[in-house]
Amino acid sequence: MREVTPTQSALLELREERRGMDEGYRFLDEKRLVLAAEALRQLARYEAAMAEFNQRFAQAGDALKAAVARHGLEGLEVYPVLSAPEAELVVSERSVLGVSLQEVRIEGAESRTAFPACNPSPEAERCRKLFGDLAVSAASLAGISGNLERLREEYQRTARRARALEDVLLPEIDETIARLDLMLEDLDREEAVRVRYGRGLANIP
Repeated sequence: MREVTPTQSALLELREERRGMDEGYRFLDEKRLVLAAEALRQLARYEAAMAEFNQRFAQAGDALKAAVARHGLEGLEVYPVLSAPEAELVVSERSVLGVSLQEVRIEGAESRTAFPACNPSPEAERCRKLFGDLAVSAASLAGISGNLERLREEYQRTARRARALEDVLLPEIDETIARLDLMLEDLDREEAVRVRYGRGLANIP
């Protein structure tokens, strides 16, 4: 419990502090709502991106089975890989109440082989292409995952601060203000009694 000297100036300072805390709580409460809404938007994007990734992963897995069946594991291991020397991981950012949200994509990912395959096949070509597409999906998914994690951390921080104000600091200062009000009322009554008593003594001949 806060110890405060019972004066009118102290009471005014406490009430001003109380107003500041209340404004801070309202800001944190609104921030929680904004962060929660953005988290829901990012979660919807994540679920859509994950569904696309899983679909591509399944297609790539089927293509890999077909390519292994055609070439054998050793034959597929020496199949020319695709290279994309001009590919670039592009990250664009925006901020929501101080939380950095990123959009991740791969640009310039046109791939080519360093040398032609000795024994090319549609199965191997499809397998190679689908795994390349999978990397593009993974990049986008990674960006959204990072957004969700940063939003979660900031929401938890904001919620802790809001609860501390709501459950601890605001009740504590309200109690201190009420106690100080009572103390000042008692002092006023004591002063009034002293004044009346002093006047009574002054009137005695």
